[in-house]
Amino acid sequence: MTPVLETRDLSVSYGGVRALDGVDLEVGEGQLVGLIGPNGAGKTTWIDAVCGFVPSTGETLLEGRAISGLPPAARARAGLGRTWQAAELFDDLTVRENLAVAADRRHMWRLVCEALTGRESDPPDVESTLELLGIGALADVAADELTQGQRKLVGVARALAPGPRVVCLDEPAAGLDSAESQSLGERLRRVVDSGVAMLLVDHDMGLVLAVCDWVVVLEFGRVIAGGPPEAVRKDPKVVEAYLGRAANDTQPALDASAIGTRP
Repeated sequence: MTPVLETRDLSVSYGGVRALDGVDLEVGEGQLVGLIGPNGAGKTTWIDAVCGFVPSTGETLLEGRAISGLPPAARARAGLGRTWQAAELFDDLTVRENLAVAADRRHMWRLVCEALTGRESDPPDVESTLELLGIGALADVAADELTQGQRKLVGVARALAPGPRVVCLDEPAAGLDSAESQSLGERLRRVVDSGVAMLLVDHDMGLVLAVCDWVVVLEFGRVIAGGPPEAVRKDPKVVEAYLGRAANDTQPALDASAIGTRP
């Protein structure tokens, strides 16, 4: 089966610094893949390269189609979504309006035709996204009235609103408490089960190990391990590089059974 998202030998250099060094990674249909590693390992750089925000070498494929030469907007229209570490929202708009803006990716010619004819196309359908993330009650709340946890969920919802095939999440649990993190994990599993593949970058190991189907570990821009969460958690290279010696004796903070059974 063709992966939804794949990188082959993806590399990024900043001057003489190799931020990514030949990273091969796949996100399959119906998968939630975790990408972890120490600070500076190249996790956000991988997302930036895949989404076209930094120059890279190697290949990026979306459903088997090479998108490496496309600008970010074209990659987004092709079905690639992402979130950002900072939950930047339009604070003077409601949650529903924030999603509608994100979902409206009409081409310029279409906007010109609407301006000339006075006829607007159907507004983006954001209701299903609100329902999927369980934030329908927040639809008419102004973004500046949201809690940090709610803002994070709305950030994920904005990435989902255009109907992408795969979404890359950059530290969506940063700043959340344990209850908010567990709630986020439940919603991410619901999204993946609905048919949207996801890649999750986060330092919350309880979240990553509980909700992900597959975990890839980066160190100094290179993949040092990859496999099911339990295998990665016990991998000596991963323990030494990132998780720490206590990882072998501890369980994830989240109960995977409370979030959903992984395939």
